Amino acid sequence: MLAVQVILCTILVLGGAALLLLGFRGIRGQLPRNRYVGVRTPAAMRSEDAFELANRVAGPAMLAGGAIAVLAGASLPMLAATFSVVMVAGFGLIGAFALMTVGGVVGNRAAEAMPAPAPAAGCGGCAGGCCGVPRQN
Repeated sequence: MLAVQVILCTILVLGGAALLLLGFRGIRGQLPRNRYVGVRTPAAMRSEDAFELANRVAGPAMLAGGAIAVLAGASLPMLAATFSVVMVAGFGLIGAFALMTVGGVVGNRAAEAMPAPAPAAGCGGCAGGCCGVPRQN
């Protein structure tokens, strides 16, 4: 049972710390647009401003989810009963995942509410027609 406690504790604390870092950087606008972390919906990825807004809005929920995961993980070594360990770990994982999902949904809605960026005067690389710019012969 001790090995399971150590593994669950490690997963919760490390996952929570990652969510805390993600939420903190999102709120501060320091999260670069990428394909791996943050709110990455089509609405959020359409521009730098949309990505920044989506992650700023999602940041508080990400911080809360990370805090729940870290607190649940940190409390596991103090528990003796198997049932208590499973319940705290389960609530920690479910709570962190739920808050992470809420942050993503709220961030996506904020990005969708932003006006779409204006199309470029000429795309200069798609051979014409794919972005609404007529072909030039």
